[in-house]
Amino acid sequence: MVDVKPPIVKTQIGPMNGIAMMRRLAVACGGGLLVSGVMAQEAPVAGPVEANWQSMAAHYQVPDWFVDGKFGVWMHWGVPSAIDENRPNDGSHYGRRMYGANDGESGAQLEMTETLTAFHTKRYGHPSEFGYEDLVPLFKAENWDPDALVGFCRENGARFIMPVACHHDNFDMYDSSHPWNSVDMGPKRDTLKEWKEAAAKHGLKFGVSTHLYWSPRFFNAARKYQTPGTLEAKLFNMEFDPKRYASQDSWNRHWYDRCWEIIDKYDPDMFNNDSPYPSEARGGALGVKLFASYLNRDLKENGGRQSVVLSFKDGKRDKRAFTYNLERGSAGGIKPEPWMWATDVSGGWFYRKGARNRMSIPVMVGNAVDAISKNGVVMMNVALRGDGTLPENQAAYLEAMGDFLRVNGGGIYGSRPWKVFGEGPVKMKDGRQGENHQDFSQQDIRFTTKDGVLYAFVLKKPTRDVLIKCLGTGGVLEREIKGVELMGGGPVGWKRTAEGLVIDVPEELPDPLVTGFKLTLDGQVQ
Repeated sequence: MVDVKPPIVKTQIGPMNGIAMMRRLAVACGGGLLVSGVMAQEAPVAGPVEANWQSMAAHYQVPDWFVDGKFGVWMHWGVPSAIDENRPNDGSHYGRRMYGANDGESGAQLEMTETLTAFHTKRYGHPSEFGYEDLVPLFKAENWDPDALVGFCRENGARFIMPVACHHDNFDMYDSSHPWNSVDMGPKRDTLKEWKEAAAKHGLKFGVSTHLYWSPRFFNAARKYQTPGTLEAKLFNMEFDPKRYASQDSWNRHWYDRCWEIIDKYDPDMFNNDSPYPSEARGGALGVKLFASYLNRDLKENGGRQSVVLSFKDGKRDKRAFTYNLERGSAGGIKPEPWMWATDVSGGWFYRKGARNRMSIPVMVGNAVDAISKNGVVMMNVALRGDGTLPENQAAYLEAMGDFLRVNGGGIYGSRPWKVFGEGPVKMKDGRQGENHQDFSQQDIRFTTKDGVLYAFVLKKPTRDVLIKCLGTGGVLEREIKGVELMGGGPVGWKRTAEGLVIDVPEELPDPLVTGFKLTLDGQVQ
């Protein structure tokens, strides 16, 4: 570890500095209560959804646009994106690790932190002299073109986008009442507004993701270099206890107000809370109050019909009450409620030149089809560079998904799971983390159904005729097969016996990664 130098005293907030902060904290702009440095935003819970999980489960209805759309793009982009791209692995937590180890950090995590701290000191200076706040001006977004980026997502099959509004580093990517934001600093642009405008232009739904709740703990090791009462102290959450913040009324209200400001100002079609939230036991139930208010606000605006998606990662809650974000995981079988497979193709969530995705492109597409066959929706994260451009290696993943959907989209968009998700040797872990990196074989088949038609997807380009065992006579398919067509092609030969359905595979296939077949049946799909 590097030697710790005495902290540099930051200038106190006064009339000649922190002007942007004071502009945003002025009580006069609305007359609301000033809570923990953010203008309090009262979110009425009034409506059919009460602020409890039983009512949430009884009322929550996933809108069709989400279940039908199947594929969206998440964007992690912010201050970490502009730090030296040749930095060592930071686990997407540069701002935390640059200040040294937190209590209890050990093993590989401690080694990563020590390496990162040494790198920062050599590259930028000791963190007492060059802190996270000094990295903000490096984030300029000088080549960011949201219209082109969203258009690229649309061209490659995405039906919604979800940029990060605030990560653990407490820097807001929008016109925020919190002083550390992208309008007053860094790019000097309201990125959420511009993302939303681009989404509307290209006919995509607009989501936001907030990761704010970890923030007081995130900057725990930075506190020894900070001075209370400064503008910088607001960035590092100095007014909140880094270990007991979850029990602090001031923090939980601060989180609530920051989140409601996003909802009230940007009216997102999807709100993803990618971190914990104030609990009933310690946080005054402000988490479920926010979520219920978000739904009630939507119901009021849409004549009692839910049009928004609420997602987060709390596996202990009733999955009927929200859309479960099964980040970097998978489903072992068909889930009764729609869920979201969130994965990252950058190799590190935030851009770093040396990061590489351990999941190959063919496996990614196969995993996406697997998730969809099990009532999942795919959310693929890309990590933009600090200048706002999309790295070529990540664009290749989106293009591969686009190639697949251009050929096979008829069996993906608007589809639903069948009786069984499929068959084959690759077995998926059920739960978050541990997503599949194993290559598929042509024995790995997944199904969807739509409008009385059954679709079968072979998750690796077949080199011989395809055998689908579960579609044999006397099996789960009780109807007769009338015809089989190659997606993107035409009718193909087939035969059905007790051993299974055998499909003749043409020499030329329209998709190099996944081969889809459309099965027309005698009557409705069972």
